[in-house]
Order: sequence, then C-alpha cells, then structure tokens
Amino acid sequence: MEVFAAMARDGHEQLCFCREPVSGLRAVIAIHNSTLGPALGGCRMWKYAREEEAIRDALRLSRGMTEKNTAAGLNYGGGKCVIWGDPARDKSEALFRALGRFVEGFRGRFITGTDVGTVSSDFVWASTETLYVVALPEEYGGSGDTSVTTAFAVWKGMKACARVAFGDDSLRGRTVALQGVGKVGAHLAQHLHEEGASLVACDANPDRLEEVAARIPLRKVDPEEIFDVECDIFSPNALGGVLNDLTVPRLRCRVVAGAANNQLEELRHGDMLKERGILYAPDFIINAGGVIQAADELEGYNRDRALRKAAGIYDQLLEVFRIAAEQDISPARAAYVYVERRLRSLGALGRILVPRGASD
Repeated sequence: MEVFAAMARDGHEQLCFCREPVSGLRAVIAIHNSTLGPALGGCRMWKYAREEEAIRDALRLSRGMTEKNTAAGLNYGGGKCVIWGDPARDKSEALFRALGRFVEGFRGRFITGTDVGTVSSDFVWASTETLYVVALPEEYGGSGDTSVTTAFAVWKGMKACARVAFGDDSLRGRTVALQGVGKVGAHLAQHLHEEGASLVACDANPDRLEEVAARIPLRKVDPEEIFDVECDIFSPNALGGVLNDLTVPRLRCRVVAGAANNQLEELRHGDMLKERGILYAPDFIINAGGVIQAADELEGYNRDRALRKAAGIYDQLLEVFRIAAEQDISPARAAYVYVERRLRSLGALGRILVPRGASD
C-alpha cells in the first residue's frame, strides 16, 4: 500500500501507528482535517484480515468524521482510531491504558470514544491515562449511551424528510421499514411508535428482534425481505454499503433515512435514488446525534442542550435538500457541497493573523 498516496487522495493530515507489545495493542489513528478544531472521532475495534484493511478503514472513517462534524455545526475536525484485534477476546485494562497514553501524546489534537467493537466502560481504563476521551459512563462523569441521542436525531431527520416528500412532517400513519433494531434502531422504533407510525423490522439477531417486538408493535420480516417491503420510509440502521446496484432497484419507498454509516456503496447510488424519485437523507448528517452528544460532553455535558443541538439536524437536512433542488443534484452530492461551504468559509479565517499572546 502506498500510504502517502492514500492520504493524499482524500487530503489526510496525519496517520499514526501505535504498538504496545505486552498488551498486544496494534492501533492506527488517522487525522483527516483539523480546519475547524481538534479531530474528534470514535475508536473501532475489529478483526481485520490484514493491516492494509485497518489502515484503509482508519482513513475512510476519519474522513467521514470531518464530514459529520462539519455538517453538524461542531467546532471539531475529523479523526478516527482503529484497533486491530478481536473485541470478544483481546480487550484488557493494559490495552486500553496503552491506547490512552498514545491518545494523550496528541495533547488534545485527537479526541476519541466508542465505536463499533468498543463500549463506554473500555474508555474508563483509557481515561486513567488521558483527558481526551468522551462518551464515558455517567457514573464516571461522562454523558453515557450516545445511541439515545443518535436515535432522537434520526427521528427528527425523518420528520424533515417527510416534510419534503409528503408535504408535512408528521409520521403518524406512515409505514417505516427498519433494517436493524440494535441500540439505535430500538430507540428509533420507540420514537416512531409513540408518534403513531406503522413499523416493519428485521435484524440479523433474531433474539434482539423478538425483544423489541415484545415492547413495540411491529411486523417482523427476514433481513433479505426488508428491501422489498412497501413502505413510506426505508431506514438502514445496521451495516454500511446496503444501498447498491442490487438493492436500490428493489426499494419500494419514497424516503431513505437511517442511522447506519456509509449507507451508499458508492456515491453514484445516491444518484440512482434520485433517479427513482426516492429522497435520501445523507447518513453523515442524519446520524450525527452521537457525536453531537460527545462534543457537548467536552463543554460540560448538558442533556437538554445536546438534544437541542441534535434537533437542529432537521434544519440542516432541509438546507441540503434545498441545495440539491437548486443545483439539480442528488442530496448525497448536495451534502458534500454543504460541508465544503462551511470548511471553506471558516478555513479562510486562518488568513487573519492573531499574534502570539494576543488573546491572553
């Protein structure tokens, strides 16, 4: 792999390899863009087949965090950490404390927390070695489970989509097909049920689906059937890459809006949705509730303030849809226009010299 060429393709600033042999830590930290401030992004732990996969994931995910943080109106750049290991077998106090020391070495340039394969309690260990971790459990002074705020934001984003697609933002009587009812999907299902939506759902874990169905009325389908369900809104809340050449033609909906990351296999699949008359809520905008909560934790967490910020995703999506209509492009492409405008306008402030000590 040509690492510098890979970094140059998407404009990455920094790539750091971290190894601690006693704990077995092998981690990659990528900083994509620090125009708006320190890089903020979670830490993923995954059984990668080879080191090139870990590097590519760190680069891809850190770029996604720049897009997400910028679109959410946060004053943070994009970064990501990936740990090469089995989260079911390789976790230990020593491993996360070693990671904490590497994070501390960035002196605040990189801030991390939970992602796929890691949980809040892992970072209690890391927090003994660094100040620069977020999404800690509430009993340790953190903001707790970010899936609650993520689901709240997706629900608000769905309402913005309904306003554009159906003429008003009520979801009462609308049919929503949920692909995945894990932590975020289950909270989202509760919001939708309380508003009066009709739910169809699947999950790769049958026991999890049964548990949610015992609390919330819904029609259960097999995971492969979910793409063919006739509905108003299709909501991907599990894996990435689910919108592709095979699945987009099968969709029978007016809106796609969900919490999953990297829903489009390629950007052109956003164009395919537009051609089919399906309104797409760009994933890195609608699912930003979790990082909004994490960023608020850095200011001294206030739940009501975090929820107010997350509710702003409603207006952010309306602006993306306005850009898409104005330029006759897909919302997937309009989301990048929206991000670039903020990066360009605030990045220009760097031309204004502030002498050292002037703000003291």
